[in-house]
Amino acid sequence: MKKYLLSLLFIITPLLSIAQETTDQGIDEIINERFGNATGWFVNAIFYQIPITKDVGIPWVVIMLLGFATFFTLYFKFINISGFAKAINVVRGKYDNIDHVTVDPMYGDLTPGGDSIETIRIEGKHGEVSHFQALTAALSGTVGLGNIAGVAIAITIGGPGATFWMIIAGLLGMTSKFAECTLGVKYRDVGKDGTVYGGPMYYLRKGLSEKGIAGLGKVLAVLFAVFCIGGSFGGGNMFQANQAAQIFNDVTNNTGASSGFWFGVIMAVFVGIVIIGGVKRIASVTEKVVPFMVGIYVLAALIIIGANFSHIPSAFGEIFEGAFSPVGIAGGFVGVLVQGFRRAAFSNEAGVGSAAIAHSAVKTKYPASEGIVALLEPFIDTVVVCTITALVIIITGNYADTTASGVQLTSNAFASVLPWFPYVLTVAVILFAFSTMISWSYYGLQSWLYLFGKSRQNTITYKVLFCVFTIIGASISLGAVTDFSDAMIFAMAVPNLIGVSMLLPKIREEVQKYLDAIRSGK
Repeated sequence: MKKYLLSLLFIITPLLSIAQETTDQGIDEIINERFGNATGWFVNAIFYQIPITKDVGIPWVVIMLLGFATFFTLYFKFINISGFAKAINVVRGKYDNIDHVTVDPMYGDLTPGGDSIETIRIEGKHGEVSHFQALTAALSGTVGLGNIAGVAIAITIGGPGATFWMIIAGLLGMTSKFAECTLGVKYRDVGKDGTVYGGPMYYLRKGLSEKGIAGLGKVLAVLFAVFCIGGSFGGGNMFQANQAAQIFNDVTNNTGASSGFWFGVIMAVFVGIVIIGGVKRIASVTEKVVPFMVGIYVLAALIIIGANFSHIPSAFGEIFEGAFSPVGIAGGFVGVLVQGFRRAAFSNEAGVGSAAIAHSAVKTKYPASEGIVALLEPFIDTVVVCTITALVIIITGNYADTTASGVQLTSNAFASVLPWFPYVLTVAVILFAFSTMISWSYYGLQSWLYLFGKSRQNTITYKVLFCVFTIIGASISLGAVTDFSDAMIFAMAVPNLIGVSMLLPKIREEVQKYLDAIRSGK
């Protein structure tokens, strides 16, 4: 008890000193300043820009993500293209017969309801969710504000040509997702009750141990878990709640001092209801929410594109012309390329390793089956949703608007044809934020349990903390905190890509095993 009281005192003392200073400054401003001073070095290190030209640079972590994605694509002979149709068929259930064993009639259905225990004892395969549920759970963590605000930022800075390079980066990222999600399933842990624990923490430790470098594997796994927890509280939670609260208050003209707090409380309640149920509850919600929210957004975009059908050829002309021969935009050709690559990396998180945590919970006995499904994720996120957003902005001509940026620019582009769209966008942003939060709660929880042990107490502790950070994120503006958490998300790519690159032969073995099973039909 003394240990806990001392820890509590250690936490409260600096907060009391901060509270005394709030007469001249808001508490969020004080926290923001102090946190920024303490962590600025880490943010600057992760997002340090490698100069490409005199005026243009690109963060080294983005270069790393794209470099490995290109290498993986060549290593697996463009499986992002050759495996696309197969990925659709896996999600449709075409190959379920080879990934399933007959129920023993002697015992029947011992645990009805499709739970994880039934999966192990009856079906002969580990896992908790279907291929489609795993895909939507992972998509809910990536499809979000990056698709709405990030695209607008890229086009504002780099012009329409940035769209082309976003698409290229998305196509390359498909292979990174394939590789890391195959490993996520191969090296996952399954508890006695059927609960699945997976992700880079496990394949870094287990996979590198098999190669005789267990020490390096353990270090990389711990680093990844620490970065993932930080990212889940910040970029995966506080930032999402903050942006959702802002757009809600803007549309409703709610300027009350406590409006963000109460919005955060309501959001935390709904998040808590979902995440308390575990990955199966998360999957069951995301398989409904993700198609719905993407459907709303894409439908509105298609209405605008359809209303301006005659402008589509010229829009694509601007995209291709701007991609290779931009004049005076953000440093010319290199600047446009950098903006496209950077925003795509921030949107689909291919190579970061987060999606492997969600995909590892899939019901399958062939790891490569889920790796192939995972390559659809960057395609949907970047190639489809981001491109549609870009077309709306370009067709309506709103990218030339220098008075708006980010989500406001996208909203203005839609509103120019659909005056009521800001209200729809508000719903979309809140749903995007909500789905991102519940997915990142699962990513952070898996990392938390890896570091502190798989117990009910540790699970509840993390989920309560996550909901508390939801309220904090919606209530105050903490730019330095979210900068730090975003840096932690991309820091996850460093240990992850090192491990994945060393385990490529294992992935190739699993791919061959799955393809052989498809050919033989068993």
